[in-house]
Amino acid sequence: MANFDEKSGVVPCKTEWGTWHQTMDEVVVMIDVAQGTSARDLTVKIAATSLEFKTKNGDTAFKGKLFASVLCDECTWTLEDKKLVRITLFKSTRTAAATWKSLLDGQYEANVADFDSMEKKMTLERMARENPGFDFSGADISGNYHGGGPDLTKS
Repeated sequence: MANFDEKSGVVPCKTEWGTWHQTMDEVVVMIDVAQGTSARDLTVKIAATSLEFKTKNGDTAFKGKLFASVLCDECTWTLEDKKLVRITLFKSTRTAAATWKSLLDGQYEANVADFDSMEKKMTLERMARENPGFDFSGADISGNYHGGGPDLTKS
C-alpha cells in the first residue's frame, strides 16, 4: 500500500526560500538554491532543538530554534539536481496532535488556513494508521481545528 502522504498530497507552507510541510512523523524543508550548487557550498546543522542552513554565497540563510524537538540522528539532508535542498526532520513527538505551527520558533509560521489544513490532513493520517485497510487519502473532514483538534466524541 502506498504511503498516506504520497496518496493524499501535502500542505506546503511557502517561504521566501522555498517551502516546508509535515506529516505525523516528519517535517520536510525544501530550499531552492542557485542552479549548479554543490554540497560543499552548503552548511546544514541539525540539532535536537535547532536548525541552521546557509549557502556559501549567503543568498539563503536561516537559523533558529525548531518549533519542537527532533530526533537529530535520524534527520537527513540531500541536494537534488544541484538546485534543491531537501531536509527531513523526524519529530520526537509523533501524533496528530503534534502539528507544528511554524518551522522555527516564531519564524516561517503557517497561515491560519494552511495550519487548519495541516491539522485535518494529520487527523486523517492518524485515522488511516488506526484503521488499516481503509483508505482515508481522499477523505475530507469539516471543522475548525486551530490547535484544538477534532472532538471525536460528538456525532
